[in-house]
Amino acid sequence: MDTVRLKWNGGRRFVATDEEGHGIVMDAPPPTGEGTGVRPIEAALYALGGCTGIDVIGILGKQRQVVRDFEIVVTGEQREEQPRRYERIDIEYVVTGVDIKPAMLERAIHLSEERYCSVRALIDPGVELTSSYRIVESE
Repeated sequence: MDTVRLKWNGGRRFVATDEEGHGIVMDAPPPTGEGTGVRPIEAALYALGGCTGIDVIGILGKQRQVVRDFEIVVTGEQREEQPRRYERIDIEYVVTGVDIKPAMLERAIHLSEERYCSVRALIDPGVELTSSYRIVESE
């Protein structure tokens, strides 16, 4: 069982920590808050990117793909009405490596997003989620 604690830190700011002491600061943007931390809705994008990233890099390693750098760009588009949940999320995987095979990268992304990523499983099926990738050849 996972447990996180959130401690109010004045205004609209909260400090969240897990059982190991890792933490993040969350706050609302001005004028509601001071903008001194991640907005909670953005934390969902961090979680999604981190979850799929952990899966994809692990699968690429098992496939013996030589990865030198890996970046994930997650963009969310919120709806205007409340609750202002994401109605569209785009994930771009940018993999720098030596002779990365597109089919293997596509398979790793598919496995993560459809089978392994628990954060992806939490996202409402009505949210449009698109994925793309770029491979950058490294020396």
